[in-house]
Amino acid sequence: MAHPECGRDPGFMSSGLFFVRDRVSLGRATHRLIGGIEEINDKRVRVNEQIRISPIRLIQDDGEQIGIVSIDEARERAAERGMDLVEVAAEARPPVVKMMDYGKFKYEAARAAREARKKQHTIQVKEVKFRPGIEDHDYEFKLRHARRFLDEGNKVKLTMMFRGRQVTHPELGLEVLSRVMENLTDLGKVESHPSMEGRIMSMVVAPLKSK
Repeated sequence: MAHPECGRDPGFMSSGLFFVRDRVSLGRATHRLIGGIEEINDKRVRVNEQIRISPIRLIQDDGEQIGIVSIDEARERAAERGMDLVEVAAEARPPVVKMMDYGKFKYEAARAAREARKKQHTIQVKEVKFRPGIEDHDYEFKLRHARRFLDEGNKVKLTMMFRGRQVTHPELGLEVLSRVMENLTDLGKVESHPSMEGRIMSMVVAPLKSK
């Protein structure tokens, strides 16, 4: 039976979520819904016999709010459903405890974390070097590299290398970089415009979309 005060307790919500009176911090353990996936964030979360405080606010494994019950009653209810008791809001008063298959939860959480790590992409800056008067076949070869880097979600540093008296005609290098940028507009955008330092002119192109 639900506690008779649940109907008017400001810490109770029938939707399956809960909040705490006077916005009391949920502390180290928090219970969230992210994309419909329930997640508990606490390496020191208390489970089953580790939960000593009584009474507690009990949530059933299907999200139904049972209400405020003694810890003994909560254990009986969990045993009947073959579930564990997991403290999801230790700082709330009374603490919030949910029934769940904790072993299954930890397994699925670890698997989700592994999948998330696989999908993570660290943006890197890849360099592609050109020279004034570059021949077409070399140009196309380097352009393909730049396009591939951008398509993979990386930034590309376009570097123009000047030799000897070429440095007195930076406009020749700028023409090549402008041509490269025209060929990359479908994949990238200018993050830093061409700048000259010694015999090197460079610019950075960022991907239009991150991978």
